[in-house]
Amino acid sequence: MEVAAAKALKHFVIEQRDYKIRSVGQGYINTTFRVQEENLTVYILQCINNKVFPDVPALMENLRTILPLLAAEDYHPISFMPSKARLPYYKDEEGAFWRLLTFVPNSVAFDLTHEPDIAFEAGRILGLFHSCLENLPAASFKEVLPGFHDISLRRKEYLLALKQANSERLQSASKEIEFAEEAFFKLDVGFENLPVRICHNDTKLNNFLFSNVTGKALCLIDLDTVMPGYIIYDLGDAIRTLANPVSEDDTDLKKIGFDLDMVTAFLRGIKKSKLKLSDSEKQAIPSGVALMPYLHGLRALTDYLNNDVYYQISYADQNLDRCRNLFCFTRIVLEKKDAISKLVKSVLGK
Repeated sequence: MEVAAAKALKHFVIEQRDYKIRSVGQGYINTTFRVQEENLTVYILQCINNKVFPDVPALMENLRTILPLLAAEDYHPISFMPSKARLPYYKDEEGAFWRLLTFVPNSVAFDLTHEPDIAFEAGRILGLFHSCLENLPAASFKEVLPGFHDISLRRKEYLLALKQANSERLQSASKEIEFAEEAFFKLDVGFENLPVRICHNDTKLNNFLFSNVTGKALCLIDLDTVMPGYIIYDLGDAIRTLANPVSEDDTDLKKIGFDLDMVTAFLRGIKKSKLKLSDSEKQAIPSGVALMPYLHGLRALTDYLNNDVYYQISYADQNLDRCRNLFCFTRIVLEKKDAISKLVKSVLGK
C-alpha cells in the first residue's frame, strides 16, 4: 500500500521532495499515512474507502464548504492540497481516491483519557465547531451516508443480517441479540422535535486534536461524516468515549464504567464555548448518551452477523467483543439517565 501511496503523492500540487511515507495504524474505515520530511510529518495522505463513501466528489465538496468556516479564533484550520487536476482529491488508475491534508503540528490525539481537563477541552472545541457552522443551511449538504444514526435504519440492517447469519455466529451472539431487541424499544424515542444542525457525527475522542504544548484542544479531524443531524449525536458520542474508562475493544467488561466527573467536565467545556442549545436539545442529551453506544454496538453486531464485511478487524471475534463492550456500556447509561439529566440541568441549565 505504501507504493500506491507514494505514487498518489506525486499527483498533488506540493514541492516534490524525497518524502517518507509511514502507515498510521488506527482508523476503521480509511487508510492513512504520514508524509514525512527528515522524520517530521508535513502532510497526512489518505486513501478514502469508496465502498463506505461511494460518492467521494460529494463528500469532498461538503468539506470544501465547511473548512473555510472552521478557521475561527482558537480553532486550528485544516486544508486540502489540490491535485494537479485542480481537484481536492486524486483518483488513481485502480479507481482509488486519495487526498492530501495539511498536518497540525505539535498535536496529539488520545484514544482514552481519565483527565477532566481533556474532557473540558473536548467539550469546548466541539461547542466551537458547532458555533462556526450554526448558520450553514443543512439543505446545502450532501448526505454522504444517509441515515447514519437512524436507529430504524440500523435495526432494518441488523434484522436482515440476523436472517442471513450462520448458526454458529447466531449462537455466539445470542445474549447480544437478546439485548439488541430489549434496548431498541427503550431507545427508539424519536428526536423529530430537535433542530437539525450540521454535525460531525463521529466525535469519538481520537477525532479531537490537542496541543502537546498547552494541552488546549485544537480542532476536530476525520470530517467525512459531517452531515445534517442532531447535536445529541455529537454530544452523546463524545461522552461515550470520555465517560468509559476503557476502550470499546476491551474484553474485560468488569472494567467498564460511567465517570460522571468526566461528563461534568465535558459539559462545562460546552458551556465555556457559549454554544447555544435549545431546551429540547438539553433535555435529549441523556437519551443521546444512551443511543450512541447502542448504535455502535448494533452496527458491530450487524457486521459480525454479516461475517465482518464493514469494519477492519484484527481477530475473528473482534466485532462481537466490540458489541459486548458497547452494549454493556449502554446498560450502565440506561441505569444512570436520571443522574445524567440532573447533571445537564446543573451545568447547562434547564
